Amino acid sequence: MKIAFVYSGQGAQYSGMGQDLYEEYEVVRTVFDEASTALHMDVAALCFEENDLLNKTTYTQPAILTLSLAIDALLRGKGIVPEVVAGLSLGEYSAFVKAEVLDFQTAVKLVKKRGQYMTEAVPEGLGAMSAVMGLDRASVIEACEEASNLGVVSPANYNMPGQIVIAGLEEAVEKAGKLLLEKGAKRVVPLQVSGPFHTSLLAPAAEQLAKEIEHITINEPQLTIVSNTTAKEFSSKEEIAEIMVKQVMSPVYWEDSVRKMIDLGVDTFIEVGPGKTLSSFIKKIDKSVTTMNVENKISLEKTLTKLTTL
Repeated sequence: MKIAFVYSGQGAQYSGMGQDLYEEYEVVRTVFDEASTALHMDVAALCFEENDLLNKTTYTQPAILTLSLAIDALLRGKGIVPEVVAGLSLGEYSAFVKAEVLDFQTAVKLVKKRGQYMTEAVPEGLGAMSAVMGLDRASVIEACEEASNLGVVSPANYNMPGQIVIAGLEEAVEKAGKLLLEKGAKRVVPLQVSGPFHTSLLAPAAEQLAKEIEHITINEPQLTIVSNTTAKEFSSKEEIAEIMVKQVMSPVYWEDSVRKMIDLGVDTFIEVGPGKTLSSFIKKIDKSVTTMNVENKISLEKTLTKLTTL
């Protein structure tokens, strides 16, 4: 059995996420307390209480990172350790902490700034993202190119076979959606997001992030990390710093990243953090692998039981 941990990305958040684990396990509370100290705010309240901040990118990102690494610490205490790590967009920062590329306090402060820069890059209401179901990559790229006379629109996430997310300026995304339906897409579903992430429109965010990264310590990875920007293993801390900047305005190749991990011998994937989205994608990518997720006490118990039978 070769285990990969895959970490949740933005969009997986929900009010109350991780609260039962926080109430039961001291190691989880310790991680939340560390995040609260680093950010000078109550991260437990952010995650557990009804509020308007959790769905704002600036706060969503540190909230998901905190919960993901709190669960990670819990799993480590139970002797469950991965040989390979990866994450979907924001989730890659959890992978960086796991592989000791970043320390936790640096990471949680950095992703809060990353979220702020991403929010500020494109004024609210100008950008859009849509999930395209049931069409191949070439057709999606072609439709985006045809619609680009109205503005930026391009593939943003290659999630799994038959699901690609496009993003860009709202009018261009709408036109691309109509063209995609004409080309045979089963559905085109607008997503409730705050910006056109993973497109060239995020270049201002990348520039600000680059300046921030100059002032932090990045270490050589102590675990294999598969980049969702290149779908290859990171080779050095210099490459990691470069890809951190590029990642916010480049497509996420999640399907390709999962296939790379399988090529590396991974046969068991554990999704760490809120939601089950990544587990769902992975099963659609390759039905032969084992998938689990840990986001609460019930899923933790199921995962622990399942691991004992493998």
